[in-house]
Amino acid sequence: TINSYLDIPAVRNQFPTNLKFLWGKQQMDDNGKAYPFLELYAIKTVPGNDKAKLEGEVITDARQDYDPVTGGVVVEMSMNKHGADVWAKMTTDNVGLPIAITLDDVVYSAPFVNGPITGGNSQISMGNKNSAQTIDEAQDLSNILKSGKLNAPARIVQEQVVGPTLGKAAVKGGAMAFFISFLVIFTLMLVYYNTAGWVANIALILNLLFTIGILSAMHATLTAPGIAGLVLTIGMAVDTNVIIFERIKEELTRGKSYQLAVNDGYRRSLAPVLDAHVTTFLTAAILAYFGLGPVLGFATTQMLGISLSLFCGILVSRLVTDFYTNKNRHFNYFTGISKKVFRHANFKFIEYRKVTYIISGVVLVLGISAAFHGFQKGVEFSGGRSYIVKFNKPLSEQEVKDALNLQFGKYPEVKTYGSNQQFEITTDYLVNLEGSAADSTVASKMFTGLQKFLPAGTTAEEFIKTNKFIQQSKKVGASISDDLKAGAVKATIFALLAIFIYIFIRFRDWRYSLGTIIALLHDVLVVLAVFSFLPAVVPFPLEIDQHFIAAVLTVIGFSMNDTVIVFDRIREDSRTLRGKTKAEIINKAVNETLPRTVMTSLTVFLTILILFLVGGEVTKGFAFAMLIGVITGTYSSIFVAAPILIDMAKKRPLGAADTDSRPIIKKQVVPALNKK
Repeated sequence: TINSYLDIPAVRNQFPTNLKFLWGKQQMDDNGKAYPFLELYAIKTVPGNDKAKLEGEVITDARQDYDPVTGGVVVEMSMNKHGADVWAKMTTDNVGLPIAITLDDVVYSAPFVNGPITGGNSQISMGNKNSAQTIDEAQDLSNILKSGKLNAPARIVQEQVVGPTLGKAAVKGGAMAFFISFLVIFTLMLVYYNTAGWVANIALILNLLFTIGILSAMHATLTAPGIAGLVLTIGMAVDTNVIIFERIKEELTRGKSYQLAVNDGYRRSLAPVLDAHVTTFLTAAILAYFGLGPVLGFATTQMLGISLSLFCGILVSRLVTDFYTNKNRHFNYFTGISKKVFRHANFKFIEYRKVTYIISGVVLVLGISAAFHGFQKGVEFSGGRSYIVKFNKPLSEQEVKDALNLQFGKYPEVKTYGSNQQFEITTDYLVNLEGSAADSTVASKMFTGLQKFLPAGTTAEEFIKTNKFIQQSKKVGASISDDLKAGAVKATIFALLAIFIYIFIRFRDWRYSLGTIIALLHDVLVVLAVFSFLPAVVPFPLEIDQHFIAAVLTVIGFSMNDTVIVFDRIREDSRTLRGKTKAEIINKAVNETLPRTVMTSLTVFLTILILFLVGGEVTKGFAFAMLIGVITGTYSSIFVAAPILIDMAKKRPLGAADTDSRPIIKKQVVPALNKK
């Protein structure tokens, strides 16, 4: 072929080094039939590389139009200031010569330069024929110019390859965590809520079936983060029923009939349930918008689970309850255990706020210190290549580091991955070089360094090409790692901002928004401090990567769940408890919501703990961050968010007093009519 002939070194050397041969696009005749030949263009490139002198990003607009003089079809093109300057020089130097317009190494047009073009505005003539075919060609050319992809081939900026052994282990661990979590939560609902627990379990089962069905219909890929999202859904799916059931129990304790208690329980739980789900959904949506790859799958699963939890927890649960009670029966919401737990809770939380302020101050110092102490960044944020390598004998991290230091010229980051026979090796060696040649060079260097730890006779091809030793490889370019870091910061800021605005709209009081944000920042700082100071202490990786960002945003959403429940009750009690002090109102509200706060935290904590223990190494860091977040989120909703309402705007009431909506009947004194 012609391409093969041109690639012959003896032929290639006859042409200038800055010459590149490109084929033109398939041309059509007036009848729409393809010509039996292609045009071959000799393109002059920038000396030293094969790029064009002017790239497509300088074009600001392009459109198909008509020449006002001749009426012929033209393409109007405009450029930015930099492009206009380069274009003026190019057209001045090439009057009477063609300039090629290419996309993905295909020449789409090569118009001749009639004269120097200054100012950045150009007109490309498509000929005097105003046929539909000419108009289509002009529109295609304008779209190519507007695309900003002149001579811009696709580049792989992030790549991950998982071997079958590691992938199978991750899916198996996630599936085991899913089933164990389901059994634990299913049993907990029956043990704590008696026969009413069946309502929660029916809603849970339907939630999971709907979620899996929708994911299947979407042809979603089963990944470890996706399974982690399903496991978390189990814990959060029963939260709606927990909030409703605890409110029904309160109404029953006040002496109401079962039917009235159920009606009031569902009605008064609607606001906190909606608030909690909306805020959690917001953080998941922000994560989905900024997340990539596996994290996007986790966020999608979480959003589905949250939406279906609202549907199943309110609609399905109410239908089941009404169907049962209409037959003159009722569910039992108490067991021997639940009757005793928090039955007479009367803790003085507000009185200890100065102590908790000191604790929060320490958290603030640790969080700020974490920024100076630094973090172990995952390959997504540091850029480079990461490998999980399995050996046939136990080794130490230092042995692996020393062996690779000689090859890479610096110590790579080495962490034990599951056992002392498997390690995660991350290096930035040749991080700025892309392509298979650079990948092969890095892998060969790693083989040379680790060869003494491998079985005798192991070849480089066996080490690199098979999954016998390299269980997983991941590559992230330096540019995409910067984008991911910027995206992570934006996601966190947008999540906090969205929550601040929502809480302000919902409560119409800046103190509630401020208390919420301070509580969330408190939770995030705790997680950051743990991931900064404990990597050398715990026997598993604590990296700042996309999974960590997913955990932080999920923690923000969950912490909001607890805080909103407490705030809703504070607002409700402030309307009914006239004459009480702020401290008394807040203490009462926190004590009243303590059972549901503990139960919602417990269900999520148990599912995440199971994921941490049996879910595998892939999700261990994520699960650990979530465990820390659940604990500190429960703490902050009680000891951080609520006390702020006391100390901010002290003279301002917590909420407007409740006005009695019942009609007031006044006695009218009618003068007696004496009949004589």
